Amino acid sequence: MEIGRTNFNYTFCPLAQSSNHQPSRIFSLSSYHQPPLLSTLLHPLTLRFTSPPPPQISGFSSRVRIKMSQAGEGKDETKPAMSPYEEAMEALSSLITKRSRADKSNKGDKFELLFDYIKMLELEEPIKKMKVIHVAGTKGKGSTCVFTESILRNCGFRTGLFTSPHLIDVRERFRLDGMDICEEKFLAYFWWCFDRFKERTSDEVPMPTYFRFLALLAFKIFAAEQVDVAILEVGLGGKYDATNVVENPVVCGVSSLGYDHMEILGNTLGQIAGEKAGIFKRGVPAFTVPQPDEAMLVLEEKASELDVHLEVAAPLDANMLSGLHLGLEGEHQYINAGLAIALCSTWLQRTGHVEINYLKEMTNLPEQFVKGLATAALQGRAQIVPDQLIESESSGDLVFYFDGAHSPESMDVCAKWFSLAIQGDYKQHNSYGSNRGHNELGASHDSVEMGHHEASKKSSTQFLLFNCMSVRDPQLLLPRLMRACANHGVHFQKALFVPNVSVYYKVGTSMPTDTQVDLSWQLTLQRIWENLVHGEKVAGNDVKNTDQIYEEVTDDAEKGARSCENSKVFPSLPIAINWLRDTVRKNRSGRYQVLVTGSLHLVGDVLKLVKK
Repeated sequence: MEIGRTNFNYTFCPLAQSSNHQPSRIFSLSSYHQPPLLSTLLHPLTLRFTSPPPPQISGFSSRVRIKMSQAGEGKDETKPAMSPYEEAMEALSSLITKRSRADKSNKGDKFELLFDYIKMLELEEPIKKMKVIHVAGTKGKGSTCVFTESILRNCGFRTGLFTSPHLIDVRERFRLDGMDICEEKFLAYFWWCFDRFKERTSDEVPMPTYFRFLALLAFKIFAAEQVDVAILEVGLGGKYDATNVVENPVVCGVSSLGYDHMEILGNTLGQIAGEKAGIFKRGVPAFTVPQPDEAMLVLEEKASELDVHLEVAAPLDANMLSGLHLGLEGEHQYINAGLAIALCSTWLQRTGHVEINYLKEMTNLPEQFVKGLATAALQGRAQIVPDQLIESESSGDLVFYFDGAHSPESMDVCAKWFSLAIQGDYKQHNSYGSNRGHNELGASHDSVEMGHHEASKKSSTQFLLFNCMSVRDPQLLLPRLMRACANHGVHFQKALFVPNVSVYYKVGTSMPTDTQVDLSWQLTLQRIWENLVHGEKVAGNDVKNTDQIYEEVTDDAEKGARSCENSKVFPSLPIAINWLRDTVRKNRSGRYQVLVTGSLHLVGDVLKLVKK
């Protein structure tokens, strides 16, 4: 897939260091890539070309030196210097709007501005030429995209994958050939786009907002890197999503639909389906999965209006995996895998890479499909991670089970996965090579099993670590989770409610130090949970006053926590994690299994802490 591509390699090295003494890092930009304004990369950098530079780069090194010299003048020496990446995160954070997501005026939000932004970045033609797979949905769209990318990568294609949200680092949203984009490339493309917008936007066409910028950055990255296929996950909805500027995708997909983002997308499944179907394009084939009748009817109507051939992709038959298992855990993933197979098969056929329709002709999956499905990986979805600190002291005593479920339907799926996972004692699966089951922290399900052989002999206790966004209804989420777990014989000793560490108006990987947090939302969650445990009906004035049932803890290990019989509210996530660790240390005869769910933001926050 590299035919006709000309790449130029640039090596970045500090001016003060000789490249003979400091290992250089090399990355490639395609020949038509316009150089970013790397003056914003703060560290004194020079460009050393390992092959002749394209004409537009000549003289660039000296311009960087001048800009860097100017940047150091008048600097406040009392403030710690930010790294180049922190500087980029500050700039990105400036694009986050402060208005509520539930603000009805968000709908549409001048969608046509996106085409002005595309012109500013000179991306009209590159986007038209891009061979895109576009996926919307409520549940499973991220997993579907990951399966799709992994299949086509294993078929030998250069892939670009754009997903959201990120859990720890914003670079997770941009994958090239299955890997998060490296920091050097990210900074180069980021500043090129950001500076161009700064130069060309105005009062009439202001700077793009946060998600729109990220989507546009993805288009720039994938165009410059000349990917063979770009897999795009819709951020929110479909019709007005920033990814929907693609006017001629190769194929579209709609994963399982349910009730989520109702404050923006509508209060019925039909309204939600109408927004998701906004990615359908005239004459472009589309696939979906088995849907509720109300949603399916709308999808079919929208498809008919646009002459879209809409098919329902059957869930994958596990027998077609040659004895292997999906890289993403959970029975629901067979639905997403089936959709991914349909998307890949159609993409291959429509781009001229196969003469047959895999969906109609094949009785067994090609080896590349099987390998792609078995090695797919996605953080925060049915992911098992032992706490790294406790693990160094005693193996398997504190294990976190991550699932970013945040809708009523996904609560059922999450509860079933967690219940089966803890009862299976890390049951070993067959693996495809050495990559099967590995997560970003370097631990695999197989290694977890082997390391926890002794721990499996101990008595187990389950905790719930939970938070959800205030735009969601916890009275729909928490009862579903509790009852689904109870149906599988799992009962939480305590539910722990915490505020998210990450904040919606700032992007970064560091932990905020401000501990003055409004806990009113977490106290509401606690109140609902306590009433559920006691079997009381949660409705209006029937809810107990939390002040009457909690006591404030003053013990240093959990200072500021509000403790009830069956739950605790912690003023910060680090305090909650420390409390869990102290609990483990006080009782070495037991092991503790913690389900982290309700919010992908919470999942990311916990991952940052337990991976250390």
